[in-house]
Amino acid sequence: MAPSELPAILIEKDGRTLATAELHPTGTAGVVHTDMHVESGHLPMGTPTRLVDAVLAHPDVSRADRLVATMPLGDTEMLARVRECCADVRAHAAGATKVVEARVPHARPAR
Repeated sequence: MAPSELPAILIEKDGRTLATAELHPTGTAGVVHTDMHVESGHLPMGTPTRLVDAVLAHPDVSRADRLVATMPLGDTEMLARVRECCADVRAHAAGATKVVEARVPHARPAR
């Protein structure tokens, strides 16, 4: 699949892209990978949380058993939301990025 064909998740406000996520197949049954990015500058509160929620609601992710996500190393809000919504969450640094692995529940907690 060419990069332009990858499923993309966008969080936007007033025509401005605030955050994005791209989903990638892993070649392993039940595992999906996503790259999450939040734009720099002043953002509305909760933007990282909204991105994680959108990723977890995506059909490719909600059908998966495990999620492998890359996100900015310094973004604690995204990691906190993954920990709220998923089980068996593990995170480790990889340069300026953190890699988060988690078990995807099939019933999400209400928000």
